[in-house]
Amino acid sequence: MQLIYHSNFLAHQTDGHPERPERLSAFADLPSASLPEAESWLSLVHDEIYIDRVRRAVASGQCLDPETPISSGSWQASISAVAATRLAMETGGFALCRPPGHHAYPAHSSGFCIFNNIAIVATHLARQGKKVLVFDFDSHLGDGTSRIFQATNQVMYWSVHQFPAFPGHGWINEIGVGQGTGFTINSPLPPGSGDDIFWMAFNHFLPIAQQFNPDIVAISAGFDGYQYEPLLDLCFSMDLYYKLGLRLSECFDNTFATLEGGYNLHALPKCIYNFIAGINQLPAPYHENPTQTGKRIREDFESNLSAGLHELAPYWSIT
Repeated sequence: MQLIYHSNFLAHQTDGHPERPERLSAFADLPSASLPEAESWLSLVHDEIYIDRVRRAVASGQCLDPETPISSGSWQASISAVAATRLAMETGGFALCRPPGHHAYPAHSSGFCIFNNIAIVATHLARQGKKVLVFDFDSHLGDGTSRIFQATNQVMYWSVHQFPAFPGHGWINEIGVGQGTGFTINSPLPPGSGDDIFWMAFNHFLPIAQQFNPDIVAISAGFDGYQYEPLLDLCFSMDLYYKLGLRLSECFDNTFATLEGGYNLHALPKCIYNFIAGINQLPAPYHENPTQTGKRIREDFESNLSAGLHELAPYWSIT
């Protein structure tokens, strides 16, 4: 898995907002990739009225919503983020892009996200008859992605995230609707959860994802669960991201990834490089001791874990 970068991602200026160009400054020496066409792919997920609204908002300098500022370069950056995610799908790469996408809905922006990069590409794959697992380890629920795929059995959405936290849902009983019932997996983690809690969640729900038997795994890679992250209250180490890359490479043959959150400017590149090294089964470039969780938080999580598995038991083999 190789990093896919383009200088266009820096054109989305946000005036000191947490989702700012400096998130990618450590990668600015990477060459700009030759990106494929992507504008025509927007309508796979997004309403034409909303796409036109984004164009007009960028031209006029208006905000899309209170959490998602834009600038004159935001259209270029957003289209490039979709294009980089498309290229990641085609090459098995990691789209090192911004703005992120997993909070974006078909008809509106949300949570720093303009277009839903991962959902657009996953929809393309699904229309080709592929079974797609979207694994979202950003520590905010990807509510836009979850909503987009909640009624389909061709795309499984699996999120490991902090709860409670923005966007305010992603609980264990949200397992999809209609034909998609059982194909949404939410693994909510209490604030204060460390590496040990993450692995309990991952290891208990992984067999369901494997039973789904996806043709391809689309990874929404967010690093805002890091223990010194400014926007959330989880306690993951850099070691976790390396081991997660290893586990995913061992469990699934066909993967690609796109960047979502992660706002600790010092730690973000280290977490990303660790994850990439794990996926590529190379030694970890950075080391940090795994974190452990207090007894009360662990007990709360174990209760929720049992209830979550019970919700999915009618649809999958739970051991």
